[in-house]
Amino acid sequence: MSQISRCFYDSTANYIHLPTIFISHGAPSLILEKDQTTEFFAELGRKISQPEGIICISAHWESPEPLVAFNPQCQTIHDFLGFPEALYQLQYSATGSEVFANQAIAALKFAGFAAKLHPLRGFDHGVWVPLKLMYPEANIPVIQLSLQPNQNAEYHWKMGQALQDLRQKGILILASGSATHDLQGFRHYPKDADPLDYALSFDQWLVDAIENGNHQALLNYKQTAPEAQRNHPTAEHLLPLFVAMGAATQSPGKRIHHGFTYGTLSMAAFQWE
Repeated sequence: MSQISRCFYDSTANYIHLPTIFISHGAPSLILEKDQTTEFFAELGRKISQPEGIICISAHWESPEPLVAFNPQCQTIHDFLGFPEALYQLQYSATGSEVFANQAIAALKFAGFAAKLHPLRGFDHGVWVPLKLMYPEANIPVIQLSLQPNQNAEYHWKMGQALQDLRQKGILILASGSATHDLQGFRHYPKDADPLDYALSFDQWLVDAIENGNHQALLNYKQTAPEAQRNHPTAEHLLPLFVAMGAATQSPGKRIHHGFTYGTLSMAAFQWE
């Protein structure tokens, strides 16, 4: 189910070469389960070299202009209803990094984005659920970057390009969303339901486009992908992927995990070097 490249330390350049990654974070209750996806996240945390910091772009933080969250001790946001009580007791106590936040803002501003600091934002479940599985000790500084759902895929791809050089400072760029995200369908199927044809067709198209480096098709996914509107009635869960893709130094990317939950939610993850 998973194929993760190891990262390396380049002694000549004196920096850690990190991939840029898109993950599908699934339902918040994922963290209470033990399955192939939770094992994938644990493996991902082990195999990536210990980052100096993490920039996470989550589908669950939207704003008109880019905001970069720095909070010395971020609160864990339980931004969901109707889940088991145990889920609301979980915390993720990673610290922020004012240095990395300012570097991200400077990089975005240099590229023409009107980025600002947000001093109070905590971690939504698109951030803390995967990170708690990847780095349970919460000993790596984490900052979060907001999405602009009023903007298109190319805008977010350019945002990723602006952040590309931060990877040379040992910062992992982790985009958290969902390869498919039809919540209307999700509500009608059990967790172990077989994947539905329309979700499978979009998921396979996404794999093919990424692994063939077909940027133009990806950026125009609403016109080129099968069942695009049905799989992504709103764009916020796919937009993080374009940030990760833009931050890549090499193309094409590759799928490093796959699977489905609730018949409609692909758990696909992708990595670019």
